[in-house]
This record gives sequence, C-alpha cells and structure tokens, in this order.
Amino acid sequence: MPLPRVIPCLLFRAQGLVKTERFKKPVYLGDPINIVRIFNDKEVDELVFLDITATREQRGPNVKTLAEISSECFMPLAYGGGISSIQQMQELFSLGIEKIVLNSHALENPALVQQAAEKFGSQSIVISIDAKQQLFGRHRMFSHCGTHKTPWEPAAYASKMQAMGAGEILLNSINRDGTMQGYDLALISKVASAVDIPVVACGGAGKLQDLRMAIAAGASAVAAGSFFVFQGPHRAVLIHFPSVQELQETFRVDLPLPT
Repeated sequence: MPLPRVIPCLLFRAQGLVKTERFKKPVYLGDPINIVRIFNDKEVDELVFLDITATREQRGPNVKTLAEISSECFMPLAYGGGISSIQQMQELFSLGIEKIVLNSHALENPALVQQAAEKFGSQSIVISIDAKQQLFGRHRMFSHCGTHKTPWEPAAYASKMQAMGAGEILLNSINRDGTMQGYDLALISKVASAVDIPVVACGGAGKLQDLRMAIAAGASAVAAGSFFVFQGPHRAVLIHFPSVQELQETFRVDLPLPT
C-alpha cells in the first residue's frame, strides 16, 4: 500500500516565505530557494507554493522568482496566486511547474477551469477552497486570501469544480490555519464525500497523528505549513519533514521485508 502524499504548503509574500495563523499575522520564514533546497534533501513528495498577495494586489504571478524556484525544485511543484488566464498557465508550465492552483479567479470565471482542463488536462488543475466555519457549524467559502465571503458551501463548490474539469481540491480551513490544533475533520469528510477527485487537506496539522486522522476522514493527501517549519513551544523556525519510517508508522503501512 503506497503512503498518502504529504505536502509542505508554502506561502509566498513579496520576496520571501511566510506562515500565517488564521490567514493573519504572517511570520517571515526566509528565502524560498534555501527552503526548497532543504525540502529537496528531505525528499518530500511535492510542494505547493501560494502567493498570498497576488490577487489582492491585482497582479499576475512573479514569473522571474518562480523560474528560480522551479529550477531548484527537484519534486513536483504546484503554484497558485494571481493566475487569471490560459496564457499565464502556459508560461508557468513552461517553467516546469506541474500543477496550477486556482482560487479567486475560478470563482469569478468558472469557465477558466474548464478551458484549462481541456487544454492541459484535469490532473494539472487544482482548485483551492478556503473555508471558514460559521455559526451552527456551517462552512462558507472565502476568496482573496480569506477577505471576501462568498455564498458557496465548500462541498457544493467542490462538486461544481469537479464537473468543470478540476482534477484535485486543495481544502484549507481558515479557522485551523497555523494553529497546529488538528484538521477540521468534519469539513474534510463532507467535501471528500461530495467528489470523486482527490482532496488534499490543509490547515491545522500539529502532530503526525493529525495527518492520519485527516486521511481517515476522507482526504487523499495532506498538506501543512506550520508543522513543517516551526519547532517547539516558541515556534522557532526550523524546516523539517518526517522520515519514511515515521510516515509508515503514522499511516500504519507495512514496512518492507529485509532483503
């Protein structure tokens, strides 16, 4: 049985990487190239880079910086932030980026998702859903890095995006982001039950057990930020990643027999 994918999710702002808590209070982590090199050495499954200010600043992706990051990244790389056209996607794919992550612009122009899936293949198109728990436990989607409330319920929107051709959902809980208090399992279960495409759970991981619980709730893969960049009660910046053996034990995958 293969291990579920475990994915560092890195937030890009200006010229550096940051980590937020509930989409606020960004803490500077360092130069993206150095952090990518560390994750190369850790042999992680893949990376997700999200530019958290591109859409709000009404600009496209920083192609120059992304070209530098992609040239140093030895694992599959997904990127989201400020992508509003097929032409931009084409340019990003030409840099070596393997997946495009759409959020606000998919909400504003759902036809873009269908056009992208038809041109590049569903496997290359990821829809990012930022969800916040409201009164009585209901969830609503937010766009523009959590600043604009939408009328969409996450599961219904995920189903719509699957119908438009998306190949994967990146599901992030705004309430849990950066808290390291565990994923929103009810949210994961509801969205995963609504679609047949992979759901990547994000927001709240604080220990290895959290990863296993997210998979048990229905996620196909797990992503995290704080869990891989902070260490200790004072949240000192230290880039790290679980070993293969730790992940095998976490997900209760049989260890290989000695040869």
